[in-house]
Amino acid sequence: MDFKLTEEQQLLVQTIREMGEKENFKDLASEVDRTGEFPWKLMPMYAGMDLLGMTLSPEYGGQGQPALTAVLAIEELAKFSPMMAAPVFESNVGPVRVVDMFGTDEQKKKIVTGVCKGELSVSVCMTEPEAGCDLTSLATNVVEDGDGYVLNGRKIFITGGGEASHYLVYTRFGDVMGYRGIGAVIVEKGMPGFTFGPQEDLMGLRGMPSCDLIFEDVRIPEENVVLRAGDFKNLMLTFDIERCGNAAMCLGVAGGAMEEARAYALQRHAFGRPICEFQDIQFRIADMAMKLDAARLLVYRAASGAGGGLPSIYEASLAKCYANEMVIDVTNSAALVFGGYGYSKAFPVERMVRDARAWCVAGGTTQMLRTTLASVLFGRRFDQRPGK
Repeated sequence: MDFKLTEEQQLLVQTIREMGEKENFKDLASEVDRTGEFPWKLMPMYAGMDLLGMTLSPEYGGQGQPALTAVLAIEELAKFSPMMAAPVFESNVGPVRVVDMFGTDEQKKKIVTGVCKGELSVSVCMTEPEAGCDLTSLATNVVEDGDGYVLNGRKIFITGGGEASHYLVYTRFGDVMGYRGIGAVIVEKGMPGFTFGPQEDLMGLRGMPSCDLIFEDVRIPEENVVLRAGDFKNLMLTFDIERCGNAAMCLGVAGGAMEEARAYALQRHAFGRPICEFQDIQFRIADMAMKLDAARLLVYRAASGAGGGLPSIYEASLAKCYANEMVIDVTNSAALVFGGYGYSKAFPVERMVRDARAWCVAGGTTQMLRTTLASVLFGRRFDQRPGK
C-alpha cells in the first residue's frame, strides 16, 4: 500500500506550515483559547487559498480532491490548534458532504457554493438528551403538513450552534420507529420557531461554538429535505468521512504536542545537561512518535481507501478509535516532559492536553466504535438494548 504523497499534496502541507508560521498561529491559538472567540478572520484567507471545499464537487465551487488531501490539511493546521483547522474540517469532511453527495441541485447550488466561498457553514445535528450513540432512538421528528413539514425537538452539544448558517438535522419522519424512520432536513438560522440555548463552557476546544438547538413548530419546506425516511445508511456512510476528519484532528494535536516536547527537551537543562540526554525523555519521545505514526497509517489508510468516495466503516472506526486514545496518551506524555511547566498556560501543551480529550466523545465514543468493530469482526450486529 503506497502512502507516498503527490507533489501537490506535499506542496499543500508545506504551504500551510509556512502560512501558519507567517500568520503566527501559535499566538492566535493561545488568544482564541483565552478569549473563547472563534477566529472568523481565517475564513476569507482559507477561501482564497482554496482550502474550503477541497473535496466538494467542482461544478459547485469545490476542488474535487480526494479525502486524504483534506486530512493532510486538517492535520497540519491542527498542529497549531483545532480551531485553526475547524473551517477546513467542516467544509471538507463535515455535514456539507451529505448535501454535496445526496442533496438536490438547488441545495448544492446554494449551500455547497456558499461553503466553498466561506460565506456559509453547515453544522451536523445528531445528539439529543436521550439519544447520543443510539441514533436510532431520535425523538426529534417532522410530520407532514400541507406542502411541507413541521419540525419539533431538541439537539444538544451541537458544534457551530448559534453561529452556523445552516443545520443538517437528523430527524424522525412521522412515527416510523428505528432507523427506517430517520432522514435529514436543512434548517436555516433565523427560521421561526428555531432558537438556541446558551453557549457551552467546555474544558477544551475553547472558541468552538457549541449549544443546544430548540425546534418548536419549525416549518420545513419540501425543498429543505435532503434525505427521506429510510436513507439512514447514506447518512452514516458520509459520517464515516467525518470520523476520518476527527482522527486527523488527533494527528495534528498529537503532532504539535510531540514537537513542542522535542524542542523543549533540546533546550531545557537539568543536572548540567539537556534533558534529551536522559533515557526516560528519549524513551518518552520515541513512544510518542511510534503511537503517532501508527495512528497516522490507520487514518491515511481509511482516507486513501475512500478515494473520492466513502471509507469503509471498519477502517474509519479503527482509525478514529486508535487516534482518539493516542492523542490523549501523547499529549499527557508531552506535558510530563515539561515538568511543572506542562501544567502552566504559558506553554501550549496545557491547552493541547485539554483539546485532546474532546475527540473520543465527538463523532462517536471509543466504546461505541469498539462495538462497531466487534460487529464487523464477528459478522453480526450487537444490539445494546436490554433483552436484545
